[in-house]
Amino acid sequence: MTYFRHNWIVALGSALLLSCNTAFVPTKAVYEGYRITAGLPRDTSMVKMIQPYHDSVNRSMNLVVGVAAVEMEKAKPEGALGNFMVDAMLWAAKEKFGMPVDAAFTNYGGIRITQLPKGEVTRGKIFELMPFDNLLVLQQVKGSVLQQFLDLTAASGGWPMAGITMQIRDKKAVNVRIGSQPLDPNKTYTVANSDYVANGGDDAAMFKAIPQQNRGYLLRDALFDYIQALKAQGNNITATVENRVTNAQ
Repeated sequence: MTYFRHNWIVALGSALLLSCNTAFVPTKAVYEGYRITAGLPRDTSMVKMIQPYHDSVNRSMNLVVGVAAVEMEKAKPEGALGNFMVDAMLWAAKEKFGMPVDAAFTNYGGIRITQLPKGEVTRGKIFELMPFDNLLVLQQVKGSVLQQFLDLTAASGGWPMAGITMQIRDKKAVNVRIGSQPLDPNKTYTVANSDYVANGGDDAAMFKAIPQQNRGYLLRDALFDYIQALKAQGNNITATVENRVTNAQ
């Protein structure tokens, strides 16, 4: 893998005299990029200093936390990898908050790998899947507002969701069902989301003013806990495409 180091070289121009201190005012900035590859000289003292941390992190990240029974991919309008994530969120929300939860969502861009291979799954792979410290939060959302959100997901081709089925027609969410019932615009639903989306991320401005229930529980920890719960039941990590989100004919 190739990394880039970026340096900004700032030329300091004329000095300003402020009280008894001298302040320098930048007059121009010059940008230089350096390609960092394995062929560059290594600072052996630096390598020696960070080696214990390197070894410790590798031990932690290489720990096998579960086994994927099938290969799961990220896809639109629905993919097995996204289903795995939202199934974990819905399960964890009910467990952590101790209350019924109608649905769970995650933004498509928040899934940071395209595929989870069949076989052993390491702690590091879950960090790759969800590298951000996003929190799992609950919101009480009116059906009419939820419809606006689902229309937003439909306009981008579909987001992963659990507890809901819907179709996409003309970039709108249609035939929406929560559980087994049609979406009621006047009913209030309890939904689990990441704090990023709940705070208006990915253009979900309709959620921004709605109060959140927040236990400081990381979405990534929900994935770990869900995997452990599956393992305790003698089950492997798995998810399939179930026609939760489809394109209307």
